[in-house]
Amino acid sequence: MTDPAAWRRPAHEGPDSPYRATPRLSDDVPPYRTLTYEVDGRVARLTFNRPEQGNSITPDTPVELADAVERADLDPRVHVIVLSGRGKGFCGGYDLAASAEGLMDGGLDELDHRVGPVPREGTVLDPTVQMLNHDPAGTWDPMVDYAMMSRFTRGFASLLHANKPTVARIHGFCVAGGTDIALHCDQIVIAADAKIGYPPTRVWGVPSAGLWAHRLGDQRAKRLLLTGDTLTGTEAAAWGLAIDAPEPDRLEERTEALVQRIAAMPLNQLIMTKLALNSALLAQGVQNSQMISTVFDGISRHTREGYAFQQRAAEAGFRQAVRERDGAPYDDHGPQTSNVTNQPNSEG
Repeated sequence: MTDPAAWRRPAHEGPDSPYRATPRLSDDVPPYRTLTYEVDGRVARLTFNRPEQGNSITPDTPVELADAVERADLDPRVHVIVLSGRGKGFCGGYDLAASAEGLMDGGLDELDHRVGPVPREGTVLDPTVQMLNHDPAGTWDPMVDYAMMSRFTRGFASLLHANKPTVARIHGFCVAGGTDIALHCDQIVIAADAKIGYPPTRVWGVPSAGLWAHRLGDQRAKRLLLTGDTLTGTEAAAWGLAIDAPEPDRLEERTEALVQRIAAMPLNQLIMTKLALNSALLAQGVQNSQMISTVFDGISRHTREGYAFQQRAAEAGFRQAVRERDGAPYDDHGPQTSNVTNQPNSEG
């Protein structure tokens, strides 16, 4: 039997491999609270695992995502990283019900202060610290807000800065903060009927990842963010935001076809190619865009309108406040304006 061509061999195999003594890094994976991690051949599969909450983002999410990406990035057996979500959708945004409803309601005691392995009580990642800083009757320190949100963005940006290619497989919905994650991936494959966009630009939010103009160009990014409208998966592919938009029943098949083609490439070729292409993207000023967008995201929650939205969420519940935000004149039922509003604790 003929041996495969040398460039087809796994990076960790052979006496001349610098990785020949590397243990399996997929063993002994820590018990993540927000996602699962597994390695299948040359593919690392990261899956958001809070389906009952629409895979909404918690303070654990960026910490665990960055840890899982680093684990895959260091593993010479892995050539490509795939990110997806369990349940009805990819990610419905930040878990904002507590922060939108809790401050006006005095509900600070029940919040979870654990984030990853390090205690965060009394830091900018402590929900109590953030809620006190969001009190309309107090003084807002914008750098407390920025220090917290920039850490979320840095965690999500691990997908962009990983040496290896990252692919997002999106079904159902990817809205608000969910897009801050997905847009950091090198490739997006999205179901034709899925919804993707950032409705919180209507009130109480600016996309902190700052990637929309870099991914779509100026006019198309403004078309979405100046209205808070969303795209279907089909429209996202037509606009260049996604690389493919198959019918829902073919999403896994089409994603897997792309992933396996990437995985067949030599590991060092993948790293060099991604670094070369990332150099052009980063030269556009992605890091500046993220810094400015993150500051503005904090400001948006401390305007007259932002406080009014928070007050309404405290009075009527976060879901009702979102329904009212996305009502007339938007009505979120047209081909470019359909929006997911039925996830109980997310969408920010």
